[in-house]
Amino acid sequence: MRSRPALRVRKSGALLVAALIALVGAFPLAGSSWALAPILLIPLAVLIWTYRAGTDVYPDELRVRALFGGTRVPWSRIAELAPDARGRVSALLDNGNVIRLTGVTRDNLPAVLAAGGQAVDAGAATDQ
Repeated sequence: MRSRPALRVRKSGALLVAALIALVGAFPLAGSSWALAPILLIPLAVLIWTYRAGTDVYPDELRVRALFGGTRVPWSRIAELAPDARGRVSALLDNGNVIRLTGVTRDNLPAVLAAGGQAVDAGAATDQ
């Protein structure tokens, strides 16, 4: 079995609480009729997604997890990590593909790089 990640980056815990409240709030509606029972699947899917989705940082790779499945990216294949206008960070790979790192923002990017043992290019500055 794989060792624990050096850092786990997830979405805000407020999303988890909101999904739980939506799930509890959907019970009376879903309980009124069998035809409305599938409504419970929506907040349940959001609850599972907020718990599972994120980026796990290992010394040798990043693991980006989603609701179903995930992607492993070795640090050696990452050419650049860049934030977008909204502060979300994407990884540009050596083959030109781009992977959005779930949960990683401009604010926690230095912690991700430090946990992965990656050097920060002091010459690269981002507009804030």
